[in-house]
Amino acid sequence: MKDAAAVRNMTEIVCAHANNSLVVVVSAMGKTTNAIERIHNLRFEGKSYETELQELINFHQNMVKQLFDGSSIGDHLLQQQIEAFKDQLTTSCANTFDQEYDSLIGYGELFSTAIVEAYFNHRQIPSAWLDARDIIVTDRRFRDARVDWEMSAKRMHSLRNALAAGNICVIQGFIGSTTDGQSTSLGREGSDFTASIMAYLLDADAVTIWKDVPGMLNADPKKFNDTIKLDRISFKEAIELAYYGASVIHPKTIKPLQNKGIPLYIKSFIDPNASGSVIQESTEFDHLVPCFIVKENQVLLSISTRDFSFIVEDNLKEIFETFSQLGIRIHLMENSAISFSVVFDDDSFKKVELMRALNEKYVVKFNDNVHLLTVRHGRETTADKLVSNSEEILLEERTRNTVRMVLKKS
Repeated sequence: MKDAAAVRNMTEIVCAHANNSLVVVVSAMGKTTNAIERIHNLRFEGKSYETELQELINFHQNMVKQLFDGSSIGDHLLQQQIEAFKDQLTTSCANTFDQEYDSLIGYGELFSTAIVEAYFNHRQIPSAWLDARDIIVTDRRFRDARVDWEMSAKRMHSLRNALAAGNICVIQGFIGSTTDGQSTSLGREGSDFTASIMAYLLDADAVTIWKDVPGMLNADPKKFNDTIKLDRISFKEAIELAYYGASVIHPKTIKPLQNKGIPLYIKSFIDPNASGSVIQESTEFDHLVPCFIVKENQVLLSISTRDFSFIVEDNLKEIFETFSQLGIRIHLMENSAISFSVVFDDDSFKKVELMRALNEKYVVKFNDNVHLLTVRHGRETTADKLVSNSEEILLEERTRNTVRMVLKKS
């Protein structure tokens, strides 16, 4: 939701389904998460972030003014969250980069749900605002926390009670907390995963994700022309596409739904009555349409032993443990006799820590500013046709159903 019109439109969609028991999971508004990331980076580096902070506050306060015709009637809960955010910023920045990140990043969702709850009240829609951190329990893997399903299930009583009272429950996506109350995040774009968690714990009939596209497309319309909507695909195929980088679905979203057979609908908030896409059990339609996925801003890292000895299981175990400790997710890997190559998201802080950890024992070389192209269910030559004359293929992997290429502009 990028503006007041989007909030009003979302509210009309909710009202159209209000005869059902609803949990409404809300993401941060506009580019708020990116803005908080900038503030976090500046704070962690000891630089001033006052301009960025004021712009962030102004954006949300202006949203309230637009929704309530200049009145501050919907400002109370939002102001509480803004003050909490400011207090968090003024605390000592003594924890790790990732832990400090998670202490701040969820405020985008706390701001957005405060505004949505106020607007629901203004429209006299029975609703209840809940803090996801009081429900979703995770481990301490900051920025990519893993859910403690048993503990989370035990904390569902507040949400169940609110639903039983006839309320529409408004809850933040993306965030949770440890058992001792440390804020955590579930990974970027993790609001879909939150909806999946809620559905699993509540044995929901269905989950619907509302996007600005007509459904799940076979490619990003910003990068490819003539995209095709995937009307119906399986849980299995959706997991594959999400893993490869399809931006419509968070990679963790599908598993809880598949485990309980809960269908996932992807629909357009621009055209709410359109059919959209459905993800379910049957694999019958998976191969009918080729899919194209591009992950930008990637790093290709090559690791080899200093004495040209073989890369063996002991080396790989050590390398994987380093990636795991730093919370770096590998998108593609390939090994030869003396080297091991991986592709992952470019994160300047984590990249420095990774190089420092590996350089003592290994020779480490990398190419940054590369992108990863994945073609699923294409013809044999489909991927080759997508490589321009100005691009160099640094790494390539082909299987029966999938072609993946690491490309760099020459």
